[in-house]
Amino acid sequence: MDKTPTRAVLAFFALTIALTAPFWVVSAVSAAQLMPGLPLAGLAVACPAAAGLILAWRRGGAAGGRALLGRVFDGGQVRSLAGWLALVLTAPAVAAAAFLILRMGGSAVPDPAFSLTGTAALFGVFLLGGLLEELGWTGFALEALKSRGPLAAGLIIGAVWAAWHYPALLQAHRSLAWIGWWTLWTMSLRLIMVRLYGLAGPSVFGMAVFHAMTNLSWQLFPVQGSWFDPRLNGLLMAGVAIALIAMRASPAPPPHAPRTTPSPGG
Repeated sequence: MDKTPTRAVLAFFALTIALTAPFWVVSAVSAAQLMPGLPLAGLAVACPAAAGLILAWRRGGAAGGRALLGRVFDGGQVRSLAGWLALVLTAPAVAAAAFLILRMGGSAVPDPAFSLTGTAALFGVFLLGGLLEELGWTGFALEALKSRGPLAAGLIIGAVWAAWHYPALLQAHRSLAWIGWWTLWTMSLRLIMVRLYGLAGPSVFGMAVFHAMTNLSWQLFPVQGSWFDPRLNGLLMAGVAIALIAMRASPAPPPHAPRTTPSPGG
């Protein structure tokens, strides 16, 4: 087995954590938040892209760095309208299902309250953050691991991706139980993303859109992330991930049998 991809992705994980550490320290000494529930450690969103670009440059020089950076504009790799619909609507659909389940269960979850202008602006912010993250997690790490298959690649990246968020979650005073269910939600998201990368098209931009819609759905649930239930959302997202992982590509139709000419006596 070629160990080069494994070494590359391990280097990426280590460098991402090293670049993020100063943001964790700053967030630990300051109670300021970027938005409700998001401490200053959220500024580390640029670290996966930085790590990926550094390693791509080291491996392939300026051409390698430019090739990775160019994937920010690879939306054309999404091959169909159905692919875009899956990327855009999966996270909102799961959030809407969780909202309805809470309402039907008698929870006093408030009505959604947001404006179209504010939502569009928030999506723009989340899309930028998604591009910075996915340039690293997808453009570098997934490309290094995709030969292992979507399940293994999704679990490996998902586990590191989740752990990378733990310091910020602890600084936001989340309980261990909350973090545990959130981990299920987060790893399920990564499994879905890896699977859609294969089904919809190998697009970093597409993954950034999915990432942005996920964060947008969380922030609007239903008001600035209030009432977000990581257990319910985690179980629902895990169901989607299991369904996608279990899918198989439609088999190609069998080739037409060659036409034969009957023998004179046949």
